[in-house]
Amino acid sequence: MTAAEAAPSAVTSPSTQAAVVIDSASMTYVVRSIRPAPRHQTLRDRLSRAGSGIEISHLEALKPLSLVVEHGESVGVIGTNGSGKSTLMKLVTGQLAPTSGSVYATDTPIMLGVNAALVPQISGEDNIILGCLAMGMTRAQADEKFDSIVELSGLKDSLHLPLKAYSSGMASRLQFAIATSVDPEILVIDEALNTGDAQFRERTRQRINVLREQAGCVFLVSHSLGTIRDMCTRAIWIERGELLMDGTPEDVTGRYQEYAGHMGKKHDKKAADLLDKCRSELVRTKIVWNDQRSPSSPTP
Repeated sequence: MTAAEAAPSAVTSPSTQAAVVIDSASMTYVVRSIRPAPRHQTLRDRLSRAGSGIEISHLEALKPLSLVVEHGESVGVIGTNGSGKSTLMKLVTGQLAPTSGSVYATDTPIMLGVNAALVPQISGEDNIILGCLAMGMTRAQADEKFDSIVELSGLKDSLHLPLKAYSSGMASRLQFAIATSVDPEILVIDEALNTGDAQFRERTRQRINVLREQAGCVFLVSHSLGTIRDMCTRAIWIERGELLMDGTPEDVTGRYQEYAGHMGKKHDKKAADLLDKCRSELVRTKIVWNDQRSPSSPTP
């Protein structure tokens, strides 16, 4: 699978086979709500008309976006709350189907998030075995991976405790260690690495590097700009559902930090000007398939 980028200045092609191709994908949610009653009505009148007036609105969570992510890349995804980061990751992992456009991947992406399904009532040790079995390992393979998972998580002294006794940070560390034990080709991490000590962050960085060296790719969603700079080779900034920057972690996080500073000081004009500048500088991507037909197109 190959793709080419079409931009105002130049057209380039990925140097290696693409792992994920996002081709003009967008997401619009359909929201149904009860039409608000006039304020002068009594509570009884409001309750009696509940459900009688349904409003349907459309929320554009993600505007059409195109990206090519190659094997060996780790892509940091940043943006303010509600900007569309998690929606994009759900499109990549197939949890959502895009309203328009398409998403292609060379393998099934593995999603790791702070809400990943672990069982609170059983021990960390049992969760490791159960998690490995859920990902398709045999019991022998799970036993073989057990020690490396424990080492990466750094939770050796807590494995006998039920998961419900763990802090959110401890649970996140265990989830990461389990999810990466199968050497996934495409790993998506959504807000799972913002907790943990320096030793765990270093182990995490080393593990991500190993995944990349094995021709995998990683998407990392995080509000921690330091984590993005330390662990990623590329970063994208999504704001209000729109891709604004795609470049080095240093450049993207620096510009985002400047924007956050303006917003924090309520300098709305400066913040808006910065968004406009990023929008005008962004080199847009257009996916061009080498045979002029996408992988899902019917054969003539």
